[in-house]
Amino acid sequence: MNFDFFSKNLAEFAKVDLGAFLFNLFVATVLSTLLRIFYIRYGNAISNRKRFASNFLPLTLTTMLIISIIRSSIELSLGLVGALSMVRFRAAIKDPEELTYLFLVIGIGLGTGANQSIIAFIAVLIILFFLWLHKKAGGKRFFKEEDKLYVNVSTDLDNLDQITKILEDNLSYVELKRLDTLEKGMDISYICKAKSIAEISLIKTTLTALSPQTRLSVIDQPDLII
Repeated sequence: MNFDFFSKNLAEFAKVDLGAFLFNLFVATVLSTLLRIFYIRYGNAISNRKRFASNFLPLTLTTMLIISIIRSSIELSLGLVGALSMVRFRAAIKDPEELTYLFLVIGIGLGTGANQSIIAFIAVLIILFFLWLHKKAGGKRFFKEEDKLYVNVSTDLDNLDQITKILEDNLSYVELKRLDTLEKGMDISYICKAKSIAEISLIKTTLTALSPQTRLSVIDQPDLII
């Protein structure tokens, strides 16, 4: 019985076009790497883009592997639907741009896994070109090496202007990026520039003096776009 099982799987393996599979694997790797470089340089998400983009390659190759296995088997396709129905993804995607790039990564995996690597390659190049034109037309500087900070303020206060003014009075650059209202208070995210640690310390002291419940989080993000 074990011998029959081995023979059956060996026969299935013999049907695989290994050359085409390796070619698709190569194209998927190249496209996901290219997309990673593009996202890090031209993306607008305030999160750590390098860390997020490190998921592009494994997600692409995993999608490609799944599609390569199930594309010729209805039974496996139905089994995959059942398996995925039990999976729960709890990682929150806070920026719509991140979701857009994830769909593009999955698209690369689907295209290469379905043996449509040439179409996938051409389509991704065209998409990236139009994305580049769109950002170019926006007139924004894509990348600038400067010390930028991601500042998050969680407080029980409701006066946004007061908190923003404290930052503006002590920092050379302040830009509001996100505001979430809580049951009591606010959670606010800024992109800022600071000339010294003393400025950060002064902000912490001033905000805490307004309310002991205020929490300040400062993260160095030199690759953020302003």
